[in-house]
Amino acid sequence: MKVHAVFNRDGGTFRTTDMVLFAKTAKEVFERHGHSFESELVAGKHIVKALRSVAAEAGEHVLMAGGGDGTISAAADVAWKAKVPLAVLPAGTMNLFARALKIPLELNAALESLASGTIETVDISTANEESFVHQFSIGFQPQMIKLRNTLEFRSRWGKRLASMRAFAKAMGDPPRFTVRLVLDGAATVRTVSAISIVNNPYGQGMLPVPDRIDRGELGVYIADRLTPAALMKLAFTVLTGSWRRNRDVDEILAKEVELHFPHLRRSAKATIDGELIPLPRDVKIAIHAGELKVLVPSGAWNK
Repeated sequence: MKVHAVFNRDGGTFRTTDMVLFAKTAKEVFERHGHSFESELVAGKHIVKALRSVAAEAGEHVLMAGGGDGTISAAADVAWKAKVPLAVLPAGTMNLFARALKIPLELNAALESLASGTIETVDISTANEESFVHQFSIGFQPQMIKLRNTLEFRSRWGKRLASMRAFAKAMGDPPRFTVRLVLDGAATVRTVSAISIVNNPYGQGMLPVPDRIDRGELGVYIADRLTPAALMKLAFTVLTGSWRRNRDVDEILAKEVELHFPHLRRSAKATIDGELIPLPRDVKIAIHAGELKVLVPSGAWNK
């Protein structure tokens, strides 16, 4: 197996890692397992260009991406469109896609598990023309991220602290908006505070991560009009893993979702895999079952 890695030197734990030494270690690990390996260190602003260049290389190869969730989401889009396998090296704050793929979060353990792994197929989803491997969200999450981005942080723990401060500030004024939803052809109109549409439904664990991402279904999570007290209750149930018993949240499975916002503000935002984007008036979300090839740990994947 030929592996070509692109490491975002500005992403997550890589900011404080000796990347020259790490790249050497990665090469040694993969060559010990009989693979060829090369890598390049890239600034965050050049990461997409570098990923596309590697994906376009001739011959069979694996595109490895190292960085936070934003880097991994961009890499999944590139790999999917180029039809090359993707290897995910988690170096971010949450590493949600890596968790779903059962990849160890410690970097050296991740290298070993991938070097002895297998290539499998998983699902990827799209919101209009934008792909995502975790979720598309509107309402409370974009509001919180907008607030968080006004705060300064320089590390993973700083980012988590900024997220907590942004949550506390956003909690005082939860968003409310009207949306027309069409779920697999069935239409309804609701006024809600948040909608998250996930590339496969959440699992039973504490974190909002699917148990598997090869089921071919979207998980649709709708939070009704929330008061500050109801939002605090929802946050508590999420932290304790009991959110499925919260009556303010509906969980629906679907293959295709259409959203229409009749009273959309120009400044309205959505998030795709945690990154803010302008919210279109109409959004069509679909899941593309088995269209993304990924390198995963061989032992953990089938459990």
